[in-house]
Amino acid sequence: MKTSLHFTLGAAALASLGAFANASKASSHREAPLITEMPKLDATDFYMFTSYEAGRSDFVTLIANYQPLQDPYGGPNYFTMDPEARYEIHVDRNGDALPDMTFRFRFQNKLRDIALPIGPAGNQKMVSVPLRNVAPITAQNDSGLNETESYTLELVQGNSVVKLKNAANNESSFRKPYDNVGTKTFPNYDAYAAAHVYNVVLPGGHTARLFVGQRKDPFVVNLGEAFDLVNLNPLGPVNGEEDKLADANVTSLILEIPKAFLVQPNQPIIGAWTSASLPRKRTLKGIPTFEAPTQEFGDFVQVSRLASPLVNELVIGLKDKNRFNASKPADDAQFADYVTHPTLPALLQVLFGVQAPTLFPRADLVQVFITGVPGLTANGSFGEMLRLNTSIAPTPKAQQSNLGVLGGDLAGYPNGRRLGDDVVDMSLRVVMGVLLSPTDAPAGQLPYTDGAFVDASFFDDTFPYVRTPLPGAQ
Repeated sequence: MKTSLHFTLGAAALASLGAFANASKASSHREAPLITEMPKLDATDFYMFTSYEAGRSDFVTLIANYQPLQDPYGGPNYFTMDPEARYEIHVDRNGDALPDMTFRFRFQNKLRDIALPIGPAGNQKMVSVPLRNVAPITAQNDSGLNETESYTLELVQGNSVVKLKNAANNESSFRKPYDNVGTKTFPNYDAYAAAHVYNVVLPGGHTARLFVGQRKDPFVVNLGEAFDLVNLNPLGPVNGEEDKLADANVTSLILEIPKAFLVQPNQPIIGAWTSASLPRKRTLKGIPTFEAPTQEFGDFVQVSRLASPLVNELVIGLKDKNRFNASKPADDAQFADYVTHPTLPALLQVLFGVQAPTLFPRADLVQVFITGVPGLTANGSFGEMLRLNTSIAPTPKAQQSNLGVLGGDLAGYPNGRRLGDDVVDMSLRVVMGVLLSPTDAPAGQLPYTDGAFVDASFFDDTFPYVRTPLPGAQ
């Protein structure tokens, strides 16, 4: 390993990038065959970082994004969440790769059934309108919404399930803002969305911040070319290609939790992931209604899972992608071959003629992928999770390196993941061996990139960090 790349925490911290480098070209958008049939439960990205908003360094921000590739103009029904599903963010506090606390989101849709008097005076009929919104909407007045969406948030700890409440009014139901359908419907979408940021009471007198709603997709990637046999110049300029997600929105579940609540004494490292589940059985109704188009019953079955970016797309073999989405971190030894003998370097060698690393098994990747990095993110856990060392102070936004640890910024990926961390370029460079010796990685020092640039300047300085969703119409 190049001694010039050693940072404060040493070579082991740098080697951490290798585990994630196997998957290098798109985040989790439609990453497995089965989840393409359930777009409302498709997790696109998961982020976890120590909050870098001024005065908030004692908090951790968790962001779980769902429903990929949302066209802003995707009406008339847009992108409600599945009311039958469980959307969850899991946190491992003690290093056993099992959830010590789970934040569970459940959604509810309510039809207002706005109707208009149609017909001549004296012989009118009240007829239900076909649209979800019929008048301009503001933070003060949403009476033009024909359907409202709300949600509950539960904290699950072992057998304890606590419904969390709004600190302002002690209610356990939170409103989700309507998607940004356009500027005629929303004279000021920023103000409207901001009215849906809540303070939430946690056990022990702690308070969290919460926002759930549509946002601009924060992931940046040269997506189409990536899956056209990597139809791009991997040695071109880092800002020479288009972000193919620049016109897409997502739905974000965002929490900011006090470190004192998340972290156990003397154990500053936590692991986390997001998952979505459905009841095992679904029966289609011959006469579906708005409130109950299907009948769902049975125990819940996990159909989506995401922690570190890119893993299922380009690490896990096609035959096991559905299985990975249904599995738990504690059971990840079953996927070890995909880490010890990654296929992506071999594919890039065929496509570009660059020599893939010759070191097998990839012990560095096993260490990071399964156990965490000694001196940085290791907490004794065994399983694929996004890990964060909460004892490392956040880097101010203006000083963040978009290459995270590889760029000398120990508060960045793979120590958690910030919105501005360019996981694509980091992954490409490490999978091809930038952290290995020239003997083990003859092409490892080349500056690989997908050409789609991202850094912290793309995002807001304050919670919820992810920017306003693109409007469906101007």
